[in-house]
Amino acid sequence: MPHSFDWVCKDVVKKLQGKDLNPVKCLSDAMKFRQFEILQTDPQSLFWKSEDTPVGYSLLQILEPNCPVPEPEVSAPIPLKHNLSWKLKANAGVNAAIAEGSASTGFGQSCGYDIEVRCTSIPDSKLESLQNRKLLDWEPSFLKNCRMGRKELYVVTEAFEVTKDAVLEDSSSVDLSGKVGIPQVVKVWDRDGQWQRERMDSVPILKGAVVAYKKKQLVIENNTCVILLSAKAKKKTFLGMVPRLLRGFAASEERVGLCSRVIETADFKCLQDEVSEKTWKLSMLSKDDQNVVFSSLLPMLSDRKILYDLMNMLELDQLGHMDGPGGMILDVVQQNPWIDLKNLILYLLQALMGKNYLREVWESPGVKSILQPNFKYPWNIPFTLQPQLLAPLQGEGLVITYELLKECGLKMELNNPRSTWDLEAKMPLSALYGSLSLLQQLVDA
Repeated sequence: MPHSFDWVCKDVVKKLQGKDLNPVKCLSDAMKFRQFEILQTDPQSLFWKSEDTPVGYSLLQILEPNCPVPEPEVSAPIPLKHNLSWKLKANAGVNAAIAEGSASTGFGQSCGYDIEVRCTSIPDSKLESLQNRKLLDWEPSFLKNCRMGRKELYVVTEAFEVTKDAVLEDSSSVDLSGKVGIPQVVKVWDRDGQWQRERMDSVPILKGAVVAYKKKQLVIENNTCVILLSAKAKKKTFLGMVPRLLRGFAASEERVGLCSRVIETADFKCLQDEVSEKTWKLSMLSKDDQNVVFSSLLPMLSDRKILYDLMNMLELDQLGHMDGPGGMILDVVQQNPWIDLKNLILYLLQALMGKNYLREVWESPGVKSILQPNFKYPWNIPFTLQPQLLAPLQGEGLVITYELLKECGLKMELNNPRSTWDLEAKMPLSALYGSLSLLQQLVDA
């Protein structure tokens, strides 16, 4: 449905205009982003972010017993509403050589949401009571896996929860009617008809579902947990461990900060090198397995939830049973442990998340032509899409390409090749370039 749960969450974040506020991506996880819930990220690229994945534990569950629990502050209810309704009607007459008649058509759509949320938050001053607390002697398995995988951990400190049950609705209707007559025959022949179709979708949003949240990073050292109060503090969750992405660039923890600054000012070649390395590793997979991965991914590109579920299973190292095409990809991952296929698939899935039109345009040359000359600029500058790049795209393909670029944050108009480079679009465009490159490798296999 056009107004899906993740769209609603993004719209709520825009309306609330909170700094560092994140939308929840999947309705099935909406209860897992409450206060003190632990989230993990498993970044596979230096150039785009990974999704926050709930690990199923609260911070209070892994800290020493009798730890004081700070009292959350609860805001007054905030009503949020968005409705869209429109109708289109058209009439036409027919006066041909042997027949005459009329036809009319109507199309209408109505969608939107009406919810009430409240914010529960723990201010920084109250988080002090949780600082430098010892962990339980018994270490949960997820913590061991995160330490070994050099993953980052965060804790939810602010959550916007729905205060009462709500329903997300989307309805549409189509009406066709007409009349045709043939007056030339001795007995006048005439027919009329009417066709109508109505469709209604609804998704329940339960009380307590979280639509947006804020998080703070956890740092664990010497069996002690610290909550980083500043988002600008550059530390790793497990100190003393160089993250996988920086291996080969930094030999010590002191050099990680230097490496991070280099990444921020990296040119397009750094992105190309990263993508080329991943593409080369993917090409080491047998052609049959590449075909299985590609054919399984195709039906998933239009279903964000399936992509999200598969990504969660890989990030949480849960390589068990999964129905449908996701299960076929998991089978290939387990059959090829030597190639680290799990992280290659994660790399692709993280790049794919949020790219709703990707299935139709993976061969589009426009992304590289935008990124390559503008990648180094930290300010907004105008650019023009070259006509020869757009020439192979016709009709729907051109529309979808422009929609995809707009989705990445560029202001594009269908009949105007000129636009402005926006630094905010750098990360989603990089993810788009990476996903297109790996998909092309699978196509060429």
